[in-house]
Amino acid sequence: MQAENPVQTAADYGIDAPGVIRNFGIFGIFLFVVGWFVPSFVVFGVSISFLASMLIWWGAAWILCSIFMVLYAKKGKFKHRDRMLAMVPWRGDEIVLDVGTGRGLLMIGAAHRLTSGKSIGIDIWNSEDLSDNKIENTLKNAIAEGVRDKIEIRSEDVRKMSFSDASFDVILSNLCIHNLYKVDEREAACKEIGRVLKPGGVAIISDFRHIKQYAESFQAMGLRSKIVATYWKDTFPKLTVLEIRK
Repeated sequence: MQAENPVQTAADYGIDAPGVIRNFGIFGIFLFVVGWFVPSFVVFGVSISFLASMLIWWGAAWILCSIFMVLYAKKGKFKHRDRMLAMVPWRGDEIVLDVGTGRGLLMIGAAHRLTSGKSIGIDIWNSEDLSDNKIENTLKNAIAEGVRDKIEIRSEDVRKMSFSDASFDVILSNLCIHNLYKVDEREAACKEIGRVLKPGGVAIISDFRHIKQYAESFQAMGLRSKIVATYWKDTFPKLTVLEIRK
């Protein structure tokens, strides 16, 4: 049962991988500070200062990684959501599944494109993947965006979903399946996505690694899959989009 708590005036989609951003930033600052204060060494009368320079550059690189990840979370992921949704030829009556919905970015974006359809989001609500990753916050976002009547949120594991075969016209997923660390678990997730996708349906999956494995898993099921593109300018880490059709 989803608790109704509409006390939120604007949607908040959180920060992706907050722990990773924090660790990158701390490590980068540490390297930078050590490099700044490390003394030069003299070996056989020759001053060796390259170590300090290397530490400063490495530190700056890690700090930049954390900054780029924040920029993606605050701006880039909205552009990426829109490009993913634009790959679907919407009618308005689709039944949509967002795998790893988090705070509902894709689920709610899809709901805005529906008239009589339904957008369903599933997640296991891991706080490591997204800040304040709770079903209550996802519901608040749906209310704030005015699509509460078009969405449904469930606690489900993509490796073993409760939906019937061929339940969805559209399946969406961004930065989710890579969180399954074992090859057979990612394969199980792809099989489940293929199982619940309707004949004639489309799945759009975006991730920064394992895309080739996903494509091979879907092809082994007899589905058509193709890598659409890798987006370097406005995603970090760089995201590749896979299109699957049944």
